[in-house]
Amino acid sequence: MAKIKIASLFCGCGGTELGIIGGFNFLGKKYFRHNTEIVFANDIEKSACEIYNANFEHESVCADIKKISSIDIPDHDVLIGGFPCQSFSIVAQNPPRLGFKSENGRLFLEMVRILKDKRPKAFIAENVRGLISANNGKAFPLILKEFEKAGYRVDYKLVDASGFGVPQRRQRVVIIGYRNDLNISPSFPEPSNNNPVPLKKVIFDHKDVDERYYFSERAIEGLQKSNKSMNKGRSQNIEEPCATVTSHLAKVSLNSTDPVLKIGEKYRRFTPREVARIQSFPESFKLIGSDFQKYKALGNAIPPVLFWHIMKEVSEKLLELKESNLVAPNMTELLTIITADKSTPLLNC
Repeated sequence: MAKIKIASLFCGCGGTELGIIGGFNFLGKKYFRHNTEIVFANDIEKSACEIYNANFEHESVCADIKKISSIDIPDHDVLIGGFPCQSFSIVAQNPPRLGFKSENGRLFLEMVRILKDKRPKAFIAENVRGLISANNGKAFPLILKEFEKAGYRVDYKLVDASGFGVPQRRQRVVIIGYRNDLNISPSFPEPSNNNPVPLKKVIFDHKDVDERYYFSERAIEGLQKSNKSMNKGRSQNIEEPCATVTSHLAKVSLNSTDPVLKIGEKYRRFTPREVARIQSFPESFKLIGSDFQKYKALGNAIPPVLFWHIMKEVSEKLLELKESNLVAPNMTELLTIITADKSTPLLNC
């Protein structure tokens, strides 16, 4: 059976692609390989591309997507992109339209451009939950409208990674669209894990963690003086999934809102490998570069296990489409025979 061809934009270090491909283990569970093939991957961040290219047989093209022509992107069945979550503005025209506070805010339109030019069967877009409420909730409907105008039947859902076996409460907006002529309605995977994976499953014993990941006594004293209740720096309950890890972990402090661990009277940040585990990357995934680069890439990534479930949902829809197309020629032949020989009874009663 021919593989589903995938083009991936804003791929980062490859969390999406691990989910697309499958064939990995996480916390003792095997995530089977999907019938997929990545024919194009792209990101502009050099260090993220280096991590990506250390882990996949195909390479991520490190370049500005705005400078890549659609002609240079191979034909594909599904376009995927976690476009950057920059702030949007609403231009007060009739009808209102999207405005952008930076060039990065326009990057989702590159995804729309490629959809119009390449006409894949489907697309999957992912973003932070704040996208829904951007500009008092006015921007998101216009973003969906752009995807619809590209010729796709579109729907979205807010999903929480902790419901799919990821040890992290990470809520993301997932947008799925199918080309209008296919008459497919988007659907989303249902949470499969009634018992969320606790943080303790993926962290090291504190004795095995280098001292450089611990905050200094001075930092702790400063926190206690200014913020005794830890309203900002969030000490995690290891019996529950972790709070969302982000690229800010590259410069986390006890006065930030990023999750940290309390070990006795001391506090520490997560190691890069722990962040990879919190994001559901398998142990076999290679982390290269500085800690700063690792934190940034991992914090921006999509959890592979979550995306595995999303890809499973979409690939099953496309498989149903392929099977229905295989039946169609036989039905056409039958109708041709009936039309040619009108004396043949339709039913033998």
